[in-house]
Amino acid sequence: MTNKVAFITGASRGIGKATALALASKGFDIVISARTVNAGEQHQDMLKTADGQALSGSLEETLAEIGKFGVQAKAVRVDLQDTHSIDQALAQTLSAFGRIDALVNNATFHGEATNCAFEDVDVVSMQKIFQTNVYGPLYLTQCVVKQMLKQQGGTIINLTTGGAEVDPPMPTWQGGWGFNYGASKAAFHRLAGILNIELGGRGIKAFNLQPGVVTTESLMATLGDNGALAAQYGSAPPEVPAAVIHWLLTSKEADSQLGKTVQAQGLAKKLTLVQGWPAAKI
Repeated sequence: MTNKVAFITGASRGIGKATALALASKGFDIVISARTVNAGEQHQDMLKTADGQALSGSLEETLAEIGKFGVQAKAVRVDLQDTHSIDQALAQTLSAFGRIDALVNNATFHGEATNCAFEDVDVVSMQKIFQTNVYGPLYLTQCVVKQMLKQQGGTIINLTTGGAEVDPPMPTWQGGWGFNYGASKAAFHRLAGILNIELGGRGIKAFNLQPGVVTTESLMATLGDNGALAAQYGSAPPEVPAAVIHWLLTSKEADSQLGKTVQAQGLAKKLTLVQGWPAAKI
């Protein structure tokens, strides 16, 4: 039996990498994408550590870890601000595998303007953020859905955020989110429901997954160990949303979550999807 093929964006680190490893461990063939193919690469509008270094993580490192699971895997460079790179990545994917069964839209913009205060919002920066958080993944999803319709089915999982639906609990300079981030994520948040209504009868399923506060390299670079959001709401390792993504792609019960915002941490707790998490309170 041919393995299902999952295409994951933002897979050089964090939730994307954890998802790639989780799906590979369960027998999926994997296509991982990001801007950072090789460790230490520098890109415009990228997060850096406090000492100015590139964040750890790259596609080559993720690919090496996938190798232990014995599935087929491919790394493709994708910059969501460049539709040509999306076209090239999909061409390589279909040449290698011939199909895409799952698309995980995980990548997001991480430049300094993401969470600037309202008074500092400018249109040029907003355009870049929307290109990465809305227009790029929209174009990618359109291309993938065309292929999925040919296959008569497929699943889209869009990583969303509380910032897409509710007001921040605090101003951005205290650890909340700003307009640029919330507005761009809110726009993309609408996609899953539209896909289900328009294409659900033709085999397409789409989920909005809210991972909650997740302890990733990006979170550490922006908020540190004791960020206000993590302190107020708690945080989880990236393996938690990754496990929920696997559940959404494989469980017959997952259809019950269509049309909802799937709360990753709550669902993982309810179904005990991650062994040892959350840790028992002493």
